[in-house]
Amino acid sequence: MVRRKPAGQLQGRGKFRLLARILANSSEDYIVINKKLAVAALAAFASTAALMGGAQAQGRDQIRIVGSSTVFPFTSAVAETFGRGGKFKTPVVESTGTGGGIKQFCAGVGVGHPDLTNASRRIKKSELEGCAANGVTAVSELEVGFDGIVFASSKGATHTDYTIKQIWQALAKQVVVNGQVVANPYKKWSDIDPALPNKEIEVLGPPPTSGTRDAFVELVMDVGCTQFPEVKALPADQAKAVCSQIREDGGYVEAGENDNLIVQKLVANKDAYGVFGYSFLEQNLDKLQGAKINGVAPDLDTIASAKYPVARSMFVYVKSQHVDVIPGIKEFLAEYTSERAFGEEGYLEAKGLIPLPKAKREKVRTDILNLTPVTM
Repeated sequence: MVRRKPAGQLQGRGKFRLLARILANSSEDYIVINKKLAVAALAAFASTAALMGGAQAQGRDQIRIVGSSTVFPFTSAVAETFGRGGKFKTPVVESTGTGGGIKQFCAGVGVGHPDLTNASRRIKKSELEGCAANGVTAVSELEVGFDGIVFASSKGATHTDYTIKQIWQALAKQVVVNGQVVANPYKKWSDIDPALPNKEIEVLGPPPTSGTRDAFVELVMDVGCTQFPEVKALPADQAKAVCSQIREDGGYVEAGENDNLIVQKLVANKDAYGVFGYSFLEQNLDKLQGAKINGVAPDLDTIASAKYPVARSMFVYVKSQHVDVIPGIKEFLAEYTSERAFGEEGYLEAKGLIPLPKAKREKVRTDILNLTPVTM
């Protein structure tokens, strides 16, 4: 009696016969089989990744926000008010600087990436393109309000006013002296103009990752240099570098993204000046004073009317692809754009925000609640 081997069990010569048949198959069949296996493997991987992503999404029930130190106090105030409502957890707000925040925001889609980012300048076209390259294809813009960049000092220091031209001469890496573009030789303010203080040039300001730094370069450095025909006569690329590069020999000190730290250092050093958002000056008027720039003092009216020459808008950017994944984002945006928050006499104005005109606020509210994509 012959016993049959159980199905699926090949032994001895059976194994070799099977191997021979496999080897006898054409290379074309082999490729087809492998393609099918590859497609199946990719499908399985995608399915697993989606399931994992869904599980992670369910695990994060708190909005995460990064970005500008200037916009940080306003967004934090909205987050605290929103959290007190009780329906959603208080969003986590981190101060990482505008550039650093946008970089994190644009790194990808998913619960491992921030949902919103604060910015003290408008997002750049190149940054939006970077977002899209990483799958962040739906970005919406919330214009929060106005702010000014101040040139402030300790209240105990002698009050001095400056022009944009003088500030550029003090802080540029290269300046014009006797008709020539040279490395900045100015050590004291009085070296620039005898009428200015006879004290060392020492300015504490934000690093290159800061939106405030970007806006300061655009509104002060790039404007101040144009008052020198020698710079305007340079080739475009060279002129741009001369205008925007800030000195690195100690006259300008990068003080990090923490504007409160700059305030503390100014209180301790009466000879220093600080560059930061107007809201921080308003919160510390008992300790600090703001210089007039081109004869205009920074205040709510001059910044809102753009009479103050160093005024800019502030923004929050929203990753619209996260709205249906992370709970509370739309409700948070509704709170942010409510009249009690960013309107006239709203709680953000009490923190130094200069509100947008009413018609502009209504448009901003409509656009952000509809998640209208930002356009360049």
